[in-house]
Amino acid sequence: MLRRQFLGGAGATIGASALVGGNSVSASASSQSGPIKAGDWKALRSLFPLTRDYIQLSTFLIASHPKPVSDAIEKIRRALDENPSDFLQDSFPKYDYLVAETAARYMGGEFHQFALTDSTTMGLGLVYGGLKLEPGDEILHTVHEHYSSDMAIEFAAQRSGAAIRKIALYDDPALFRPEDAVQRLSKAIADKTRVVAVTWVHSSSGVKLPIRTMADVIDAVNAKRDIADQIIFCVDGVHGLGIENEDVSKLGCDFFIGGTHKWIFGPRGTGVIWGNDRAWGACDAIIPSFSLSTYAWRGLAEQDQVPMGQHMSPGGFHSFEHRWALPAAFELHLQLGKANVQDRIHQLNTQTKEGLAKMAHVKLHTPLSTGSSSGFACFDIDGMAPGEVVKRMHSKAIIMSSTPYRISYARFAPSLLNNEQEIDRALAAISELG
Repeated sequence: MLRRQFLGGAGATIGASALVGGNSVSASASSQSGPIKAGDWKALRSLFPLTRDYIQLSTFLIASHPKPVSDAIEKIRRALDENPSDFLQDSFPKYDYLVAETAARYMGGEFHQFALTDSTTMGLGLVYGGLKLEPGDEILHTVHEHYSSDMAIEFAAQRSGAAIRKIALYDDPALFRPEDAVQRLSKAIADKTRVVAVTWVHSSSGVKLPIRTMADVIDAVNAKRDIADQIIFCVDGVHGLGIENEDVSKLGCDFFIGGTHKWIFGPRGTGVIWGNDRAWGACDAIIPSFSLSTYAWRGLAEQDQVPMGQHMSPGGFHSFEHRWALPAAFELHLQLGKANVQDRIHQLNTQTKEGLAKMAHVKLHTPLSTGSSSGFACFDIDGMAPGEVVKRMHSKAIIMSSTPYRISYARFAPSLLNNEQEIDRALAAISELG
């Protein structure tokens, strides 16, 4: 009943292309520029205003908005500018629901299991800061994490009194073996371990962890524990989201956190948290929600009728034209086909890694296997610092990056916006640096 009330009346059904007319804005990619054919990469590239003066091998950092997304942003922005009070009154909370519903269609799970955020970092802070930990509990995570994960976990431990323990799941990323990582995790879990925190795809090395197999190990431990003592498995999934053809509700983790302004091509400043029902029960909200929770606060519903994912979506006024345009990005990926997207990005990255591996002056650090890697190719050039590689390639009209970690590598990130000819040109430029 709550769901129908929020959507404006009994029996209402709202999809990503149904909110049209008056002050409502369609967030569907198909309604903006016509549906794109599955796997049509050339047509996809034409939707982006990216300069053609460079080969872009670092688009994962923050998205250029494709036309369906920029059109959706502009429609919402115009409605806000023309009549902000009426538009906001009409839009809460149906647009937040629309984003969650479309996220569930793309990512898996149920709409009520999604919280909306501004970034991966915000999501990590909300989850780790909200977990119900006590002194003596242990957070087990790895030495391979990004600064954002490290600090969110550190802050959570400081507030709760929980202990932190870090482990290495591999020593040499180029020699990564999934079974070794799973074995290291299994040996590291202790009686006091209450949280296991990992990153699905490591932007530091390009390694992709076997999340499903790791989850099986954790499930086996949890089966022997009381519910209150069971481990919550948290995954920073940002660099698998928009590449890997997975259903997050079947991946095996309890929380999946990711920004949607990277591989998904979503509006800048958007992200999501997915959590299963057990995980949400182990986590408290930190920031009051302005979404469905306001109905309970105003006495229009019971608090326990409001999905926890909505409780966890931070309230306040956001850049609504960006948040509410996010369905357009999910729709675009659904039109392309998740399996097609995965195959294409793996294809281009395999071409890149195999080319780099053949060069005597290059040390490839990312595994060749698509089972153990995703959208990154990390490498070193003999006698040249990663930053110098980036600078030299930029002078050749190729934009790449280096990994911002204590140990840094040069990094290519071939995406759907690239083609085989661009990869060949980038590899030829690296060969010339030898």
